[in-house]
Amino acid sequence: MRLQNKVAIVTGGAKGLGQAMSELFAKHGAKVIAVDMMDLTYSHPDVEFYKLNVANSDDVARFGEYVFAKYGKADILVNNAGITRDAMTRKMTDEQFDLVISVNLKGVFNMTRVFGPKMEEAGYGSIINISSVVGVYGNIGQANYAASKAGVIGMTKSWAKEFARKGANVRCNAIAPGYIMTDMMKTVPEDLLKKFAELTMLKRLGQPHEIADAALYLASDEASYVTGQVLEVNGGMRL
Repeated sequence: MRLQNKVAIVTGGAKGLGQAMSELFAKHGAKVIAVDMMDLTYSHPDVEFYKLNVANSDDVARFGEYVFAKYGKADILVNNAGITRDAMTRKMTDEQFDLVISVNLKGVFNMTRVFGPKMEEAGYGSIINISSVVGVYGNIGQANYAASKAGVIGMTKSWAKEFARKGANVRCNAIAPGYIMTDMMKTVPEDLLKKFAELTMLKRLGQPHEIADAALYLASDEASYVTGQVLEVNGGMRL
C-alpha cells in the first residue's frame, strides 16, 4: 500500500496507460480521480471518473475547486492525456498542429497551474508528466507531437525548481515511454510492430503496466529524492 491515504489525479485515465496507472494507484491505497473526455472502460471502487477537457482552462479551474472541496488535497498529479495528429510537415495543417499543442502541452500546463501551487502550499506533492521517446529523439511525421512532448520535459524541469524553491517537498518528474502496446498500437500492422520491437535492446514492445510501475515509483515516497528527471521506459530503444 505504497500510496495509502493519497489523493491522485490521472488525466487521460479512461483507458491505456491512464487506466493502468489509475488501477495500480488505487491498488496501492490511493483515491484516484481519472479524468478524460471519454467514459472509463473499466470500474474500480477507488477510481472516480470526472469528464474533463484539459485544454479548457476554465473547466480545469472548476475541476480543481471540485477536488479540493471533496478531498481537501491533491497529493499526486499524473499528466497523461495526449493525442496525435500525424502528418509530414509540408502537409500538416494549422488545425493538426494547434490541437496537439493545445491538449498535450497547454493541457499539462492548465492542470499543473491549478494543482502545483496547492501542493507547494501544502508542502508535499508529486507531479508526473508523461512525455514520450518522440519528445526526446523526434520522429518523422510527428513534428507537432514531438514539440509538445519535448515541451513537457522543459516544463517538468522548470516546475521541479519552481515548486520546491521555498522548501516544499514537491517533486516533478517525467516519464518518456517508448512503443507501448496500448489500443492505439493494436491497430498498427504486425510487420511494423516487429520493426518497432527490433529498435529496442529487449526486442519487444512495452506493456502499459510497465509504465504504471514507473509512475508508481515516482508517485511514492520511495522516490523522495528524485525530481527534475526524465525516466525513459523504452526497452533500450535505438533511433
